[in-house]
Amino acid sequence: MSEQLRRITDEDIEEALSAHSARDGTVLGVLLAAGGSSRFGERNKLLAEIDGEPLVRRAAHTLLDSRVSRVIAVLGHQPNAVRDALADLDVAFVENDSYERGLSTSVERGARVAAGNGADAAVFLPGDMPLVDSATVDSLVDVFHADVADAVAPVFENQRGNPVLFGRTHFDALRAVSGDVGGRRILLDSDGALLETDDVGVLTDIDTREDLERARRE
Repeated sequence: MSEQLRRITDEDIEEALSAHSARDGTVLGVLLAAGGSSRFGERNKLLAEIDGEPLVRRAAHTLLDSRVSRVIAVLGHQPNAVRDALADLDVAFVENDSYERGLSTSVERGARVAAGNGADAAVFLPGDMPLVDSATVDSLVDVFHADVADAVAPVFENQRGNPVLFGRTHFDALRAVSGDVGGRRILLDSDGALLETDDVGVLTDIDTREDLERARRE
């Protein structure tokens, strides 16, 4: 389905910025850290480590080291343990009591917080994606500020990945999603875009122990 969306590059962003002034607006980072790790086994996968650091903490650093204005983490499964893993980081927390109903409930919670805080856009990053480069998040933010697209996801070697940025015009739709999906359908149905990237981390999510071992070798 990726081919349904127009492709853009960093050069397109630069061209747009040179043609007109960048639009203002705050971009919130939303860390989706509520899932129950059903395919990983008994242990919460977000607390598994790469180089001595929990996956969820590494994902938090991706957002914190980027140019998003603020980071919130949506908690659900084992919230206290995940909160402890993010201790001393500049991250705010909200809880999703409906997390067992699927990813959409965390996306809905994040969109609601973004709207309530007056954010103009939000970048949604799953907490089980520890290898995304902060520069990729910055590029998504640049797409928004350059007014190139109001919804954008990264694509690596023709595969769409995460995180995904949505402008506030999509917050209502995000609050209405259902099931174990995020904002995929909203992205595909919008005048969105795919940002070409060389960041393989946008495809690296940890669902199983095999995924974890593979990521540890990368």
